[in-house]
Amino acid sequence: MKKILFLIVASLLISSCGSTAYIPEINLTTDVTATKYANTITSSDLKTHLYTIASDEFEGRNTGEAGHKKAADYIKNFYIKTNIKSPFEGSNYFQIIPTKFLKPNLKPSENVLGFIKGSEKPEEIIVISAHLDHLGVQNGEIFNGADDNGSGTVTILKIAEAFQKAKEAGNGPKRSLLFLHVTGEEKGLLGSKYYVNNPIFPLENTVANLNIDMIGRIDDAHENNPNYIYLIGSDKLSTELHYISEKINAKFTHINIDYTYNNDDDPNQFYYRSDHYNFAKNNIPVIFYFNGTHQDYHEPSDTPDKIDYELLQKRAQLLFYTAWELANRAERIKVDK
Repeated sequence: MKKILFLIVASLLISSCGSTAYIPEINLTTDVTATKYANTITSSDLKTHLYTIASDEFEGRNTGEAGHKKAADYIKNFYIKTNIKSPFEGSNYFQIIPTKFLKPNLKPSENVLGFIKGSEKPEEIIVISAHLDHLGVQNGEIFNGADDNGSGTVTILKIAEAFQKAKEAGNGPKRSLLFLHVTGEEKGLLGSKYYVNNPIFPLENTVANLNIDMIGRIDDAHENNPNYIYLIGSDKLSTELHYISEKINAKFTHINIDYTYNNDDDPNQFYYRSDHYNFAKNNIPVIFYFNGTHQDYHEPSDTPDKIDYELLQKRAQLLFYTAWELANRAERIKVDK
């Protein structure tokens, strides 16, 4: 495992595998106010949404197909019901992507977007993303994609709802939040590629991207210590983002952060394999949240009954606290790499 020698007053060793032992002095804005809203992200609500999103009715959410459109409508209706606005006008929550920007064998599809406008720095945007699509129906079998990436999809819904509740109580974010459900990830990161090439908000105003792709299961490496999450990319562009993430976790969620897949030499190269990479290519700091692969990865057996909902809740709360900090800090995080 790669190790990085970082100099802060004295030489301190930072491991690429597991949480860092040292966190430099960073003053967090996030306090107990955020906890009230983090606690609205519950395992029971996540389970209810995921049993719908990953049900047979949604036919594996294949890009451009009827099941994907049902899922897109489900997300849109959730945002309307919870009074979360669209970044577009009125009731349009879809960024339509024509076939010519996808692949010739794909039907037109859509990214789904929800938006909460910041109170003090509305032009600065935090993007929270997850891909909505999965593998559809193959040889008569439905690939429900509960972990991949129903888990990320429903996590965004509950994070968005928590921020909306905070806003309605007078504790809304200072920066704006864009909740981005992208299509076509399984076909080559197509929905996120379309977004960065046709951004709703200027990319130079995008502060960070927190991307979720599979956070509901436990991989073989952590069977005996399931309180973990893999983080990838947090230190690639912004030292500050990495340490904010570390300190938020140390203060609020106490999850064992595993940086194994953040290693540049890791053969899996997951840093390049999910939607955050299209943001990173544009010099936008990212964190990719991931539970690792498992025996049901890209199989019809990836079903909602196999999700660890208590762990999903905890991981979702880590994301919420991190987004809260990024949205409310006095200064936007710096790109220094």
